[in-house]
Formats: sequence, C-alpha cells, structure tokens
Amino acid sequence: MAQRSWMCTVCGWMYDEAQGVPELGIEPGTPFEDLPEDFLCPECGAGKEAFELAAD
Repeated sequence: MAQRSWMCTVCGWMYDEAQGVPELGIEPGTPFEDLPEDFLCPECGAGKEAFELAAD
C-alpha cells in the first residue's frame, strides 16, 4: 500500500506515514489508522478526527 499524508484541518500540520513522528515514538511507515486513538496533533493538540487525507 502506498504511503499517504494526512493534514490537520485546524492548523495544517502534516502527518506523513512514510516519515512517522520518531520524536513522539511513531515509527516511519506507521499508517494513520494505527496511530493511538488519543493521538494529538503535535502543533495544535487537535485529535485524530481533525485530520483528513491530503490530496496527492
């Protein structure tokens, strides 16, 4: 499956599945769906429900 990017609709921060967020313990290659349910945007604190799949 291709790696995707997800954008926080509150602040615009991007979660790139290929890069992960190693500083938060999220390994590169982690699908968005596999992030913890309590994942918060590191920029603004919005929850997973605030993210949408970014256009390629």
